[in-house]
Amino acid sequence: MAKVSVVVPIYNVEKYLPQCLDSLIKQTLRDIEIICVDDGSTDGSLNVIKKYQQKDKRIKCITKKNAGYGNTMNMGFDAATGEYVAIAESDDFIEPDTCEYLYNTAKKFGLDVVKSDYYIFYGNTNKTEYIPTCSDLSYYNVVIGENKDAKIFDFRMNTWTGLYRTEFIRKNNIRHNETPGASYQDNGFWFQTISLAQKMMYVNKAFYHYRQDNPNSSINSKGKIHCMSDEYDFIYKFMNENPEIHEKYLTPYIKKRFFNCMTTYERVCNENKLLFLERFSADMNKLIKENNFKLSLLNDQWIESMIQRICDDYTLFFYEDMTWRYNKRKEEAEKKLAALRNSEELKKGLKIKGMIKK
Repeated sequence: MAKVSVVVPIYNVEKYLPQCLDSLIKQTLRDIEIICVDDGSTDGSLNVIKKYQQKDKRIKCITKKNAGYGNTMNMGFDAATGEYVAIAESDDFIEPDTCEYLYNTAKKFGLDVVKSDYYIFYGNTNKTEYIPTCSDLSYYNVVIGENKDAKIFDFRMNTWTGLYRTEFIRKNNIRHNETPGASYQDNGFWFQTISLAQKMMYVNKAFYHYRQDNPNSSINSKGKIHCMSDEYDFIYKFMNENPEIHEKYLTPYIKKRFFNCMTTYERVCNENKLLFLERFSADMNKLIKENNFKLSLLNDQWIESMIQRICDDYTLFFYEDMTWRYNKRKEEAEKKLAALRNSEELKKGLKIKGMIKK
């Protein structure tokens, strides 16, 4: 048995994959296995994997037809033989001591889950930024038990910065959602592991480098606009199957669903925003009715007001929002134009052209 199994989901990342695999084979913890799951790539990703297999026998390769991220992750986790399992997205990379530090921490405290901070980076520049996972420093480097504070649901949702005890994952049948072609399937995995872990820890060290310049995004596809809502339906189903989890964490669930759906709303192209709000309004009205949920429990008047407005009349919300956006853009444009009119650069240019007196 390896100490750590690292699952690498792969789909058309030929350009970035070598950097990821280099960071894995250079881990100071040598007793690891690297499970590459190729989700039907059509570029040279599979050739990259085979090339690295010749360098390092710890690399395993699973190939399959394209079925999406959730299916890819589940196959990787099922194949893992390690005591703990980690995730390395194939366009990212990790520090050499990642597995060693996190594994030693997990063993020392008998953790189901251990998570760290991370860096964001842009591959075409030298820009790197440290991102803390916890918004409250008091939650770092302490064992968090099963009676955990719901505040942890407000922390960052990175699933790829940690280790998960394999027995814990399998005992609780924790799975990624396998909706074909869906996105955001790490949300459900994150919620399950956070809510079910009996012992977990956040460490205030960063090991993981999260890429920000991979252009492969399909958020403007009409077929993708409901993926976040679908994912939170998946989480809600999990909660209903675990009544204790439902009772303890319904409020943070609704709050998280609101924030992530509204983040998606911001990213969805304008012609699809109304369609998105229609689904969100229906889902939220159903949740409130089924659970006799009082929005005041969210303890945030702004969130309460936003949800109430969308639930009452999502069409009105949409047109008010579009009007506000138009006025904001108009105001910003007028400020930029005024600044340009008063700029020394413009005055110099007009003098050169003889349009104003010297």
